[in-house]
Amino acid sequence: MAGPHVEVVVETADGGSSDGFEASVAVAEPGTAGLRPVTVTVRHTGAEPVAASVRLSAVVAGWSPGGQDPWWLIPGAFYGENRPAECERTFPRFALGAVDPEAMVSPAWELRADRAATPAVFGWSETGGVALVAPESSPLGMTGLGLAADEAGARVHLRFPFSEHPVSYDGSQVAAPAEQASHTWQPGESHELTAWVAELDADRHGYAGVLRAVHGRWAGEAPIEPWVSIPEAAHIAAEGLVRWHYDPDPGVLLETMGFDRGIGGTDRQAMHIGWISGIPWAQALLGYGYRAGDAAAVGAAERVIDFCTAELAPCGTFWGTWYRASGWAQSWSPVKGALHARTLGEAALFLVRALGSPSGASHPQWRAAAVGNLDVMTGRQRADGNLGTLHHMQTGQVMSWSGAAGLTWVAALCEAGEQGLDEGGRYLAAAERAGEYYAQFVEAEFLYGAPEDVDLAPSSEDGYAAVLAYVALHRRTGEGRWLDLARRAADWLLTFRYTYNTAFDPRTPLGMYGFARRGADNASPSNPHLHAYGLVCTAEMLQLAEALGDSYYAERALEHLACFRQCVPRVDGEMNAYRGMITERYYQTAAFQPKGMILGLSHAWCVGVLLLGAEQALGAGHADA
Repeated sequence: MAGPHVEVVVETADGGSSDGFEASVAVAEPGTAGLRPVTVTVRHTGAEPVAASVRLSAVVAGWSPGGQDPWWLIPGAFYGENRPAECERTFPRFALGAVDPEAMVSPAWELRADRAATPAVFGWSETGGVALVAPESSPLGMTGLGLAADEAGARVHLRFPFSEHPVSYDGSQVAAPAEQASHTWQPGESHELTAWVAELDADRHGYAGVLRAVHGRWAGEAPIEPWVSIPEAAHIAAEGLVRWHYDPDPGVLLETMGFDRGIGGTDRQAMHIGWISGIPWAQALLGYGYRAGDAAAVGAAERVIDFCTAELAPCGTFWGTWYRASGWAQSWSPVKGALHARTLGEAALFLVRALGSPSGASHPQWRAAAVGNLDVMTGRQRADGNLGTLHHMQTGQVMSWSGAAGLTWVAALCEAGEQGLDEGGRYLAAAERAGEYYAQFVEAEFLYGAPEDVDLAPSSEDGYAAVLAYVALHRRTGEGRWLDLARRAADWLLTFRYTYNTAFDPRTPLGMYGFARRGADNASPSNPHLHAYGLVCTAEMLQLAEALGDSYYAERALEHLACFRQCVPRVDGEMNAYRGMITERYYQTAAFQPKGMILGLSHAWCVGVLLLGAEQALGAGHADA
């Protein structure tokens, strides 16, 4: 039968091949997105019990040593080389011919399936590609996902049960020991395993159709049961933001508040200008306050934005972070004096949006700060459109041009025109130049650099920034190129979004509460935990669906909102927290904490992004989603 070549082998726990097994593989005709059902049948024919695993592999056709490195994708967990060579954060990196497990560099990697947003592994050469997909678990235990390239060629594989090799990554940047799960086969024992294989062309974006088909197949089997309606989620989040994170003296949204109020040391007396606190979530509160007729919410939001815009850095942009003890300072970047473009851009975007509220006309300071930031950033823009990644807080010198952190500024520049700030269209022209420059990252299926705390690593936040940017460009210009880039960016974003539910131990918090992780996003390969930041572009995903005439993107956006309407404390004491506190981290795999735990801190951005996503869904008429 034509199609990808797959083969199955049984390996003993020490990695050797066992002769005491009969194994066969049958590949059926292709279905949706070219996915061919694969049935693997294995029977133990020996006389003694044997601990062994089953490996199903497929060759990446067209790849040979000496050419371009193969390109990999394990959704949410591994992207291309995964860690750019210049990235200073340590997490798994693919490098042909390089074996340094302690530095997490290897030409072969195996991961447990629950690290992946979809248990799938893709590989491409310059002429074609292949994908293998399987359920997270089989009768033999959790599935494993593998990739490798050497002198013999490039391959992807599934392992039943999983292995983590050459090391495990627990989020600490220190290599953890490799792990080998195994199943002890009894004499005569047999099992049938299910998977899918697809032959792809050379376009790396071919993953999109496969993941869409898998989501369509699995979503109905992975229910999400939100705890609260969308209006109730907005109300509780607004209450929580004001009750726990807002401090009127001097007018800040404090970044973290501990669930346990009886102990000290868990409240972070700091505020970023954007990103994890600051203007974006104040703007969400402002919008809620006007919709709900909540004068206290409006007042709190205005005070935060007033404080954020009262003093700019000497370089002319916002500052990065405010600290109770020392005032305004740089971003979290380890580079001395650096301000991070994505954080600044997000603050500018939501300040521009705040100007469109009834408060905007009565706060000329907001307008002056917005225009000042936009003017400074366009003045630094490189001729090729790059807006820079790190900017010196004193001199304004661009200290790094690497990565795609400047993408959020594209949305800010576009929306400035929607608020009447772009006389002559110079901001839109700058946005279009930047859109063209950053398009190379979208087209290469490798965006990185958005979160200031993970250096130059691919992350879900890069996808959110790209969707914000290209939807804004399409909204302003109507040009099909921007719409296509927005679609591609949304597809890349959705590689981080879980398509299935996993089983948590019923004794863990997520197990006890029945948390469904379909719709949640893995933060990044370097920072693996579930988070809700994708709600930041709820409106854009809904607009994209309308522009394309494709409800899929709206469904996935509302699925994300449904997921994070779980675990919303409705009364003091629920979730061992207080009403309106929202955690940042839900641990879905073996990283940072045991699977099934949550972080016992409420983050301003987590409360704020739930409020924003709920408000944007309500504004688009999705009160009952």
